[in-house]
Amino acid sequence: MAIYKKVRTPCIGVCSTGIGDNVCRGCKRFAHEVIDWNAYSEEQRRIIAERRDGYLANAVRSQLEIVDHNLLLTQLRHQQIRFNEDQNPYCWVFELLRAGASQIQEPEQFGLRRTPVAKGVSLVELRKRIDEDFYGLSVAYYQRFVAPGLYCA
Repeated sequence: MAIYKKVRTPCIGVCSTGIGDNVCRGCKRFAHEVIDWNAYSEEQRRIIAERRDGYLANAVRSQLEIVDHNLLLTQLRHQQIRFNEDQNPYCWVFELLRAGASQIQEPEQFGLRRTPVAKGVSLVELRKRIDEDFYGLSVAYYQRFVAPGLYCA
């Protein structure tokens, strides 16, 4: 039997569900997940976390490739970037970008390489692209699989 750590809230304090968004622009959870979070079981929270991590990892992977996992991990620790080691390493990259995209000159020093679509693009712009793609994936899932169920009799 696997031992899992408690799933913490993914809230980053930038909730847009209160202004009518079905998907939070901050944490990318659905409005009902934000509202019901404290009532969810650990398994329900884990399912939400895994969905979000998958979308975020795919969004990061489209812009940056991890070429040296150990260097990335070493740099994250050295730079004192808060990240969850239980997450996909591509989620760590997003935490790195959130903390210091404007200060990193060479992603290679962090074990990263730009993908062809990201060549010549600043890390600040890549962080923005990744966040937009992460949000877009969450909205697409919501519209395809959640919203139709809201209107069923």
